[in-house]
Amino acid sequence: MIFTVFLFVVAGLAEIGGGYLIWLWLREGKPLYLGIFGGIALALYGVIATFQSFSSFGRIFAAYGGIFIVLSVLWGWGIDKKTPDLYDWIGAGICLAGVSVMLWAPRG
Repeated sequence: MIFTVFLFVVAGLAEIGGGYLIWLWLREGKPLYLGIFGGIALALYGVIATFQSFSSFGRIFAAYGGIFIVLSVLWGWGIDKKTPDLYDWIGAGICLAGVSVMLWAPRG
């Protein structure tokens, strides 16, 4: 389970970080190399996610969406300095609960 969470976090950081670097390049006029690094990070995200042990592509990427939401709230707080409010945390908690049900519910 620790490896699963680790992969979700690393893949999420690659996707969010890559998207952020491309945002900086295109929206804020930062240098092209940031956009290139962002594209590389996004490609790495796609590779990292394939190391999950679950057999269902759809389930993994749906669950990743919940993890992505939590990481995005944390990214906004740490990098963009936008403090999440109570509803951000409640929504993130609901997403984590949904991810847990999707990944670890007993199936027959």
